[in-house]
Amino acid sequence: MASQPTFDLQVPGRPDSSAMEWFAARGFDTWCMDHEGYGRSDKSRPINCDIANGADDLAAGSKYILETTGAKKLLVYGISSGALRAALFAEHHPERVARLALDAFVWTGKGSPTLAERTKKLPEFRSKNRRPIDRAFVRSIFTRDHPGTADDATIEAFATAILALDDSVPTGTYVDMCSKLPVNDPAKITVPTIVMRGEFDGIAGFEDLTDFFRRLPNPDKQFVVMAGISHASFQQKNYLTAYHVLHSFFTTPDPVYRP
Repeated sequence: MASQPTFDLQVPGRPDSSAMEWFAARGFDTWCMDHEGYGRSDKSRPINCDIANGADDLAAGSKYILETTGAKKLLVYGISSGALRAALFAEHHPERVARLALDAFVWTGKGSPTLAERTKKLPEFRSKNRRPIDRAFVRSIFTRDHPGTADDATIEAFATAILALDDSVPTGTYVDMCSKLPVNDPAKITVPTIVMRGEFDGIAGFEDLTDFFRRLPNPDKQFVVMAGISHASFQQKNYLTAYHVLHSFFTTPDPVYRP
């Protein structure tokens, strides 16, 4: 999805609906960016904008943010295919990442009913660079795992914001997640990392994630299961749980003693 609907969603009657504003109110300088092929970014190149391309986007975006703000490192959060991009970016540029949060992440795809179903359409995804999206597609994100974890007003606001920017999205992430996993090597992710999994998430198989987590080399790491949440954490009824988990990790003091 484009970044603004996910991270800066405004829903009347839903306090702190914008994750960016919630974190900004607590002293964070918050940034989001549209990957190539999504939202307000360029869509002209004849490519499917895969995970590797997205990691390159993050390299370019992070360079701009660091140069603009004067910050030394970034606190990086990615969700779903964005988590795959964020993890790959951290592999390539650990010197730019202070802490890394991977939400709704998938490593090998083991135990993922969503990916098992999606793989049935892999030939179709491989045949073109973009796939159409509509309101029914956005609604399906919230019904495929455990209906009821998000309220209707938020789902509709999310769909409206997405469809105002895109009527199609690249196929690259679907192709990669259905046929090229793993695209990340946990042994190469050397920065402090948290793995966030919604209780009902159909993408993130529990054993798949614990195997990934066990291989992360930095001892400053956390694994959190968020109760009552399925796939799209910031659009769930329990979104404040996701905010709290992320805020706690991002404000964790760096170790003063390391043997």
